[in-house]
Amino acid sequence: MKKEQSPCIQADWDNLVEVHNLKKWFPVQTGFLDTMLSRSRDFVRAVDDVSFYIRRGEVFGLAGESGSGKTTIGRLVIGLEKPTEGTVCFDGTDLSWLDNEELRRLRRRMQVIFQDPMASLNPRMTLGDSVSHGLKIHYPEKSSAHRDLTMEIMVKVGLTPPEFFYNKYPHQISGGQRQRVVIARALITNPDLILADEPIAMADVSVRALLLDLMVQLKDELNLTYLYITHDLATAKYICDRIGILYLGRIAEVGDLREIYAYPLHPYTQALLAAVPVPNPKERRTQPMPEGEIPNPINPPSGCRFHPRCPISQEICSQEEPELREMRPGHHVACHFAEQFL
Repeated sequence: MKKEQSPCIQADWDNLVEVHNLKKWFPVQTGFLDTMLSRSRDFVRAVDDVSFYIRRGEVFGLAGESGSGKTTIGRLVIGLEKPTEGTVCFDGTDLSWLDNEELRRLRRRMQVIFQDPMASLNPRMTLGDSVSHGLKIHYPEKSSAHRDLTMEIMVKVGLTPPEFFYNKYPHQISGGQRQRVVIARALITNPDLILADEPIAMADVSVRALLLDLMVQLKDELNLTYLYITHDLATAKYICDRIGILYLGRIAEVGDLREIYAYPLHPYTQALLAAVPVPNPKERRTQPMPEGEIPNPINPPSGCRFHPRCPISQEICSQEEPELREMRPGHHVACHFAEQFL
Protein backbone atom coordinates (compact mmCIF):
# COMPACT_ATOMS: atom_id res chain seq x y z
CA MET A 1 0.00 0.00 0.00
CA LYS A 2 1.32 3.43 -0.91
CA LYS A 3 1.50 5.94 1.88
CA GLU A 4 -0.62 8.49 0.08
CA GLN A 5 -3.41 5.90 -0.14
CA SER A 6 -3.46 5.07 3.56
CA PRO A 7 -6.48 6.35 5.52
CA CYS A 8 -4.12 6.91 8.47
CA ILE A 9 -2.99 10.15 6.85
CA GLN A 10 -6.46 11.60 7.49
CA ALA A 11 -6.78 9.99 10.94
CA ASP A 12 -8.59 12.02 13.60
CA TRP A 13 -6.17 13.03 16.37
CA ASP A 14 -8.84 12.31 19.00
CA ASN A 15 -8.78 8.64 17.93
CA LEU A 16 -5.90 6.56 19.25
CA VAL A 17 -6.95 3.62 17.06
CA GLU A 18 -8.75 3.56 13.70
CA VAL A 19 -9.66 0.33 11.92
CA HIS A 20 -10.67 0.55 8.27
CA ASN A 21 -12.28 -2.33 6.32
CA LEU A 22 -10.29 -4.92 8.21
CA LYS A 23 -10.28 -8.52 6.97
CA LYS A 24 -8.49 -11.61 8.20
CA TRP A 25 -9.00 -14.87 6.32
CA PHE A 26 -7.16 -17.97 7.53
CA PRO A 27 -6.51 -20.68 4.91
CA VAL A 28 -7.99 -24.06 5.81
CA GLN A 29 -5.30 -26.66 6.28
CA THR A 30 -5.82 -29.72 4.07
CA GLY A 31 -3.81 -32.79 3.13
CA PHE A 32 -1.18 -32.77 0.40
CA LEU A 33 -3.34 -34.56 -2.18
CA ASP A 34 -6.36 -32.35 -1.48
CA THR A 35 -4.17 -29.28 -1.93
CA MET A 36 -2.76 -30.57 -5.25
CA LEU A 37 -6.14 -31.63 -6.69
CA SER A 38 -8.26 -28.73 -5.51
CA ARG A 39 -8.56 -25.71 -7.79
CA SER A 40 -9.62 -23.38 -5.02
CA ARG A 41 -8.75 -22.95 -1.37
CA ASP A 42 -11.16 -22.55 1.52
CA PHE A 43 -10.71 -19.80 4.09
CA VAL A 44 -12.00 -19.19 7.58
CA ARG A 45 -13.37 -15.65 7.38
CA ALA A 46 -12.58 -14.74 10.97
CA VAL A 47 -12.84 -10.97 10.36
CA ASP A 48 -14.65 -9.77 7.28
CA ASP A 49 -14.74 -6.01 6.60
CA VAL A 50 -14.81 -4.42 10.07
CA SER A 51 -14.36 -0.70 10.75
CA PHE A 52 -14.39 1.20 14.05
CA TYR A 53 -12.38 3.71 16.06
CA ILE A 54 -11.25 4.04 19.67
CA ARG A 55 -10.97 7.51 21.18
CA ARG A 56 -8.10 8.38 23.49
CA GLY A 57 -8.92 7.56 27.09
CA GLU A 58 -12.08 5.56 26.40
CA VAL A 59 -13.02 1.91 26.82
CA PHE A 60 -14.29 0.40 23.58
CA GLY A 61 -15.86 -3.03 23.91
CA LEU A 62 -16.22 -5.83 21.39
CA ALA A 63 -18.90 -8.36 22.34
CA GLY A 64 -20.30 -11.47 20.73
CA GLU A 65 -20.45 -15.23 20.86
CA SER A 66 -17.40 -17.45 20.70
CA GLY A 67 -16.22 -17.60 17.10
CA SER A 68 -17.40 -14.10 16.21
CA GLY A 69 -13.85 -12.80 15.62
CA LYS A 70 -13.30 -10.71 18.77
CA THR A 71 -9.85 -12.00 19.70
CA THR A 72 -8.64 -11.97 16.10
CA ILE A 73 -9.54 -8.29 15.83
CA GLY A 74 -7.65 -7.60 19.04
CA ARG A 75 -4.55 -9.36 17.73
CA LEU A 76 -4.78 -7.41 14.47
CA VAL A 77 -5.09 -4.10 16.30
CA ILE A 78 -1.83 -4.59 18.22
CA GLY A 79 0.04 -6.12 15.30
CA LEU A 80 0.22 -9.75 16.44
CA GLU A 81 -1.52 -10.76 13.20
CA LYS A 82 -1.17 -9.31 9.71
CA PRO A 83 -4.48 -8.36 8.05
CA THR A 84 -5.54 -9.97 4.80
CA GLU A 85 -6.99 -6.61 3.79
CA GLY A 86 -7.68 -3.30 5.48
CA THR A 87 -5.76 -0.92 7.68
CA VAL A 88 -5.05 -0.49 11.38
CA CYS A 89 -3.98 3.03 12.37
CA PHE A 90 -2.37 3.46 15.79
CA ASP A 91 -1.84 7.09 16.78
CA GLY A 92 -1.81 8.05 13.09
CA THR A 93 0.65 5.31 12.08
CA ASP A 94 -0.30 2.60 9.62
CA LEU A 95 0.94 -0.64 11.19
CA SER A 96 1.36 -2.20 7.73
CA TRP A 97 4.15 0.29 6.97
CA LEU A 98 6.31 -0.86 9.86
CA ASP A 99 9.00 -3.50 9.69
CA ASN A 100 9.46 -5.95 12.55
CA GLU A 101 11.90 -3.76 14.47
CA GLU A 102 9.72 -0.65 14.18
CA LEU A 103 6.68 -2.63 15.28
CA ARG A 104 8.61 -4.06 18.23
CA ARG A 105 9.52 -0.55 19.40
CA LEU A 106 5.93 0.63 19.00
CA ARG A 107 4.55 -2.35 20.89
CA ARG A 108 5.76 -0.94 24.21
CA ARG A 109 2.76 1.39 23.80
CA MET A 110 0.35 -1.53 23.17
CA GLN A 111 0.07 -4.26 25.79
CA VAL A 112 -2.24 -7.22 26.47
CA ILE A 113 -4.13 -8.55 29.49
CA PHE A 114 -4.68 -12.19 28.59
CA GLN A 115 -7.71 -14.25 29.57
CA ASP A 116 -5.96 -17.13 31.33
CA PRO A 117 -3.09 -16.03 33.61
CA MET A 118 -1.90 -19.59 34.22
CA ALA A 119 -1.43 -20.08 30.48
CA SER A 120 0.18 -16.68 29.88
CA LEU A 121 2.60 -16.67 32.84
CA ASN A 122 5.78 -18.71 32.61
CA PRO A 123 5.64 -21.22 35.51
CA ARG A 124 9.45 -21.17 35.75
CA MET A 125 9.69 -17.40 36.17
CA THR A 126 9.09 -15.62 39.46
CA LEU A 127 6.35 -13.01 39.53
CA GLY A 128 8.93 -10.26 39.74
CA ASP A 129 10.72 -11.55 36.64
CA SER A 130 7.43 -11.93 34.76
CA VAL A 131 6.32 -8.38 35.51
CA SER A 132 9.72 -6.83 34.76
CA HIS A 133 10.26 -8.81 31.55
CA GLY A 134 8.81 -6.01 29.42
CA LEU A 135 11.29 -3.55 30.93
CA LYS A 136 14.18 -5.86 30.08
CA ILE A 137 13.02 -6.00 26.46
CA HIS A 138 12.08 -2.37 25.86
CA TYR A 139 14.18 -0.45 28.42
CA PRO A 140 17.41 -2.43 28.98
CA GLU A 141 19.28 0.81 29.66
CA LYS A 142 17.26 1.27 32.88
CA SER A 143 18.22 -2.09 34.36
CA SER A 144 19.22 -0.54 37.70
CA ALA A 145 15.65 0.74 38.17
CA HIS A 146 13.80 -2.38 37.02
CA ARG A 147 13.25 -3.81 40.50
CA ASP A 148 11.97 -0.53 41.94
CA LEU A 149 9.63 0.02 38.98
CA THR A 150 8.32 -3.53 39.31
CA MET A 151 7.67 -3.06 43.03
CA GLU A 152 5.86 0.20 42.30
CA ILE A 153 3.50 -1.31 39.72
CA MET A 154 2.81 -4.28 42.00
CA VAL A 155 1.60 -1.87 44.66
CA LYS A 156 -0.64 -0.11 42.10
CA VAL A 157 -2.42 -3.35 41.23
CA GLY A 158 -2.86 -4.42 44.86
CA LEU A 159 -0.05 -6.96 45.24
CA THR A 160 1.06 -5.77 48.64
CA PRO A 161 3.49 -6.04 50.21
CA PRO A 162 5.40 -6.41 46.91
CA GLU A 163 8.38 -8.03 48.65
CA PHE A 164 6.13 -10.97 49.54
CA PHE A 165 5.08 -11.56 45.92
CA TYR A 166 8.28 -10.69 44.05
CA ASN A 167 9.96 -14.09 44.41
CA LYS A 168 6.79 -16.19 44.34
CA TYR A 169 5.82 -18.41 41.40
CA PRO A 170 2.40 -18.40 39.67
CA HIS A 171 1.24 -21.65 41.28
CA GLN A 172 1.90 -20.22 44.76
CA ILE A 173 -0.76 -17.49 44.61
CA SER A 174 -4.52 -17.34 44.04
CA GLY A 175 -6.31 -16.89 40.73
CA GLY A 176 -7.27 -13.30 41.49
CA GLN A 177 -3.68 -12.47 42.42
CA ARG A 178 -2.42 -14.06 39.20
CA GLN A 179 -4.77 -11.83 37.23
CA ARG A 180 -3.33 -8.80 39.04
CA VAL A 181 0.14 -9.97 38.02
CA VAL A 182 -0.96 -10.08 34.37
CA ILE A 183 -2.37 -6.55 34.71
CA ALA A 184 0.89 -5.36 36.28
CA ARG A 185 2.90 -6.94 33.46
CA ALA A 186 0.78 -5.11 30.88
CA LEU A 187 1.26 -1.76 32.63
CA ILE A 188 4.99 -1.98 33.30
CA THR A 189 6.00 -0.36 29.97
CA ASN A 190 3.65 2.60 30.53
CA PRO A 191 1.47 1.82 27.47
CA ASP A 192 -1.23 3.93 25.83
CA LEU A 193 -3.46 1.07 24.66
CA ILE A 194 -4.42 -2.04 26.63
CA LEU A 195 -6.02 -5.00 24.86
CA ALA A 196 -8.06 -6.68 27.59
CA ASP A 197 -9.09 -10.05 26.17
CA GLU A 198 -11.80 -11.31 28.55
CA PRO A 199 -9.58 -10.27 31.48
CA ILE A 200 -11.87 -11.51 34.27
CA ALA A 201 -13.30 -14.64 32.64
CA MET A 202 -11.01 -16.99 34.61
CA ALA A 203 -11.40 -15.18 37.94
CA ASP A 204 -13.77 -16.22 40.70
CA VAL A 205 -17.10 -14.44 40.67
CA SER A 206 -16.30 -12.96 44.08
CA VAL A 207 -13.26 -11.03 42.75
CA ARG A 208 -14.51 -10.01 39.31
CA ALA A 209 -16.00 -6.72 40.55
CA LEU A 210 -12.74 -5.94 42.36
CA LEU A 211 -10.72 -6.50 39.19
CA LEU A 212 -13.07 -4.32 37.15
CA ASP A 213 -12.82 -1.59 39.78
CA LEU A 214 -9.04 -1.87 39.59
CA MET A 215 -9.04 -1.57 35.78
CA VAL A 216 -11.26 1.52 35.90
CA GLN A 217 -9.08 3.09 38.59
CA LEU A 218 -5.89 2.42 36.63
CA LYS A 219 -7.44 3.78 33.43
CA ASP A 220 -8.18 7.10 35.10
CA GLU A 221 -4.89 7.22 37.00
CA LEU A 222 -2.62 6.31 34.08
CA ASN A 223 -4.72 7.79 31.23
CA LEU A 224 -5.14 4.43 29.52
CA THR A 225 -7.25 3.42 26.52
CA TYR A 226 -8.84 -0.04 26.54
CA LEU A 227 -10.01 -2.38 23.83
CA TYR A 228 -12.18 -4.61 26.01
CA ILE A 229 -13.13 -7.99 24.52
CA THR A 230 -15.91 -9.93 26.19
CA HIS A 231 -18.86 -12.26 25.70
CA ASP A 232 -20.47 -10.97 28.91
CA LEU A 233 -22.60 -7.88 28.37
CA ALA A 234 -23.11 -7.53 32.12
CA THR A 235 -19.44 -6.74 32.69
CA ALA A 236 -19.27 -4.64 29.52
CA LYS A 237 -21.98 -2.43 30.98
CA TYR A 238 -19.79 -1.80 33.99
CA ILE A 239 -16.63 -0.67 32.21
CA CYS A 240 -17.25 0.27 28.54
CA ASP A 241 -17.97 3.71 27.07
CA ARG A 242 -18.88 2.44 23.60
CA ILE A 243 -19.44 -1.06 22.31
CA GLY A 244 -19.51 -2.98 19.05
CA ILE A 245 -21.59 -6.14 18.70
CA LEU A 246 -19.86 -8.72 16.49
CA TYR A 247 -21.48 -11.59 14.66
CA LEU A 248 -19.56 -13.97 12.40
CA GLY A 249 -16.75 -11.54 11.65
CA ARG A 250 -18.87 -8.44 11.08
CA ILE A 251 -20.23 -5.64 13.21
CA ALA A 252 -23.98 -5.88 13.70
CA GLU A 253 -24.36 -2.80 15.89
CA VAL A 254 -22.04 -0.16 17.33
CA GLY A 255 -22.51 2.95 19.43
CA ASP A 256 -22.53 4.44 22.91
CA LEU A 257 -23.02 1.70 25.48
CA ARG A 258 -25.94 3.34 27.29
CA GLU A 259 -27.62 4.02 23.96
CA ILE A 260 -27.32 0.41 22.82
CA TYR A 261 -28.49 -0.99 26.15
CA ALA A 262 -31.49 1.33 26.17
CA TYR A 263 -32.36 1.02 22.46
CA PRO A 264 -30.98 -2.22 20.96
CA LEU A 265 -31.94 -2.10 17.29
CA HIS A 266 -30.46 -5.37 15.98
CA PRO A 267 -32.22 -8.68 16.79
CA TYR A 268 -28.88 -10.23 17.73
CA THR A 269 -28.12 -7.47 20.23
CA GLN A 270 -31.60 -7.85 21.67
CA ALA A 271 -31.02 -11.59 22.11
CA LEU A 272 -27.66 -11.04 23.84
CA LEU A 273 -29.18 -8.53 26.24
CA ALA A 274 -32.12 -10.84 26.95
CA ALA A 275 -29.65 -13.57 27.94
CA VAL A 276 -28.09 -11.42 30.70
CA PRO A 277 -29.24 -12.85 34.04
CA VAL A 278 -31.46 -10.61 36.17
CA PRO A 279 -30.97 -10.85 39.97
CA ASN A 280 -34.64 -11.51 40.58
CA PRO A 281 -35.97 -15.09 40.88
CA LYS A 282 -39.45 -13.93 39.85
CA GLU A 283 -38.19 -12.45 36.59
CA ARG A 284 -38.85 -14.67 33.59
CA ARG A 285 -37.32 -14.38 30.13
CA THR A 286 -40.03 -13.52 27.60
CA GLN A 287 -37.99 -13.00 24.43
CA PRO A 288 -37.18 -16.23 22.55
CA MET A 289 -33.48 -16.96 22.10
CA PRO A 290 -32.06 -17.48 18.57
CA GLU A 291 -32.21 -21.07 17.43
CA GLY A 292 -29.14 -23.01 16.39
CA GLU A 293 -25.49 -22.00 16.66
CA ILE A 294 -23.22 -19.52 14.93
CA PRO A 295 -22.71 -20.73 11.30
CA ASN A 296 -19.50 -22.03 9.81
CA PRO A 297 -17.18 -19.08 9.01
CA ILE A 298 -15.73 -21.01 6.06
CA ASN A 299 -19.02 -20.74 4.20
CA PRO A 300 -21.06 -17.97 5.87
CA PRO A 301 -24.71 -17.41 4.93
CA SER A 302 -25.48 -15.08 2.05
CA GLY A 303 -27.03 -11.70 2.72
CA CYS A 304 -27.33 -10.90 6.41
CA ARG A 305 -25.23 -13.44 8.27
CA PHE A 306 -27.71 -13.57 11.13
CA HIS A 307 -30.76 -14.30 8.97
CA PRO A 308 -30.86 -18.13 9.52
CA ARG A 309 -31.39 -17.47 13.25
CA CYS A 310 -33.24 -14.16 13.08
CA PRO A 311 -36.90 -14.06 14.28
CA ILE A 312 -37.79 -11.20 11.88
CA SER A 313 -35.94 -12.47 8.82
CA GLN A 314 -37.53 -11.93 5.41
CA GLU A 315 -36.54 -12.82 1.86
CA ILE A 316 -34.37 -9.74 1.36
CA CYS A 317 -32.26 -10.75 4.36
CA SER A 318 -30.92 -13.83 2.58
CA GLN A 319 -30.23 -11.90 -0.62
CA GLU A 320 -28.77 -8.52 0.32
CA GLU A 321 -26.24 -7.77 2.99
CA PRO A 322 -27.41 -4.83 5.14
CA GLU A 323 -25.23 -1.76 5.40
CA LEU A 324 -24.17 -0.33 8.74
CA ARG A 325 -26.55 2.65 8.97
CA GLU A 326 -26.78 5.46 11.54
CA MET A 327 -30.26 5.08 13.02
CA ARG A 328 -29.77 7.36 16.01
CA PRO A 329 -26.94 9.86 16.70
CA GLY A 330 -23.74 7.80 16.87
CA HIS A 331 -25.75 4.55 16.84
CA HIS A 332 -25.10 2.39 13.76
CA VAL A 333 -26.95 -0.84 12.92
CA ALA A 334 -26.61 -3.41 10.13
CA CYS A 335 -30.24 -4.57 9.78
CA HIS A 336 -32.77 -4.13 6.98
CA PHE A 337 -35.64 -3.72 9.46
CA ALA A 338 -34.03 -1.75 12.30
CA GLU A 339 -36.64 1.02 11.87
CA GLN A 340 -39.31 -1.12 13.50
CA PHE A 341 -37.44 -0.99 16.80
CA LEU A 342 -37.09 2.79 16.90
